[in-house]
Amino acid sequence: MAPIGVGVIGGGTTGWASLSHIPALTALPEYELRAVSTSRRASADAAAAQYGVRAYDNHHDLIADPGVELVVVSVKVGEHLRLVTDALGSGKSVYSEWPLGNGLAEAEQLAAQAARSGARTVVGLQGRYAPELRLAADLIRDGYLGRVLGTTLVGSGMVWGPEVPTHSQAYWYDRTMGASPLTSALMHALDALHHLLGEPATVASNLVVGRTEARIAEDGSTVPITVADQVSVIGTLTDGAATSIFYRGGTSRGDNFRWEINGTDGDLVLTADWGNMQVADLTLLGGRGTDRTVAPITVPASYRDDLPAELVVPTARNVARLYRHLARDLATDTRTVPDFGHALARHRLVAAIEAASATGTVETIR
Repeated sequence: MAPIGVGVIGGGTTGWASLSHIPALTALPEYELRAVSTSRRASADAAAAQYGVRAYDNHHDLIADPGVELVVVSVKVGEHLRLVTDALGSGKSVYSEWPLGNGLAEAEQLAAQAARSGARTVVGLQGRYAPELRLAADLIRDGYLGRVLGTTLVGSGMVWGPEVPTHSQAYWYDRTMGASPLTSALMHALDALHHLLGEPATVASNLVVGRTEARIAEDGSTVPITVADQVSVIGTLTDGAATSIFYRGGTSRGDNFRWEINGTDGDLVLTADWGNMQVADLTLLGGRGTDRTVAPITVPASYRDDLPAELVVPTARNVARLYRHLARDLATDTRTVPDFGHALARHRLVAAIEAASATGTVETIR
């Protein structure tokens, strides 16, 4: 089978695509990176020199490139509506980073356009493909926990702390920009949680703006913080199990990621030094029966040997696993990867969490 030709919008030599999509695509034989685009000629030329592919200074030319079959949109969420809309208009397959849109209305618009076009779509919720998550899923399926009673997850957003390096990153603190601890770090973890344990039935929440301003390190200036940087979500799953999730902005001197799942017969714990679990190196621990504590569970090589050995960039591994599942879907005409319809469901969950906090009520997820 010929490799799938890919073009990456936002495919410069720095930024998220350079740490994830491009290392993943160049390592996987199922794909061929054929083009990138940036917003400036100089950065496009630098990308062309580094990656050895065609490089454009506008997204229109990348979308029109006849060698590009899959268009990847890896830019700030505030630009997704325009760029993803244009990509969908080409009839080509489209991969958008999460969040799909800046708010529910944009996500609804993009999901509806994707459904009308019939295009294959993917959204970048890759945490579910971590080897430790897949092993945990198998253990739960095989009865390690018995019946799941509840789960507690605490994490750090890693950004949204008291300081940010440059003005270009200050948009993180602006609630109108769509990139917050809730929409980003927490939802990546919550998507993995629901993939593993089942969908939500109800949610209640408390979204708190803890810090009021952040310092810009490059010049010492400050910007106001309007995003909720202390996010609490509790609820129930469709099977009645209880859920409790807390994400903080910045980092903790304690645990930056700890996820505990408790059942009638056992317990599983996932930990990491990095709070963004979709890119973190996770550790899986467990105990059951007469065990008094949890202990590390060795992840068999079969869960890790699904990627080429040359893919050594940690932030690219789960992205590469998502790409591998997409390639299988395209080859077998199946639909297993999270698509724009799935993204819309997650945006509706975000809206329910926001509504629950604003009204002080429990929201039912429909």
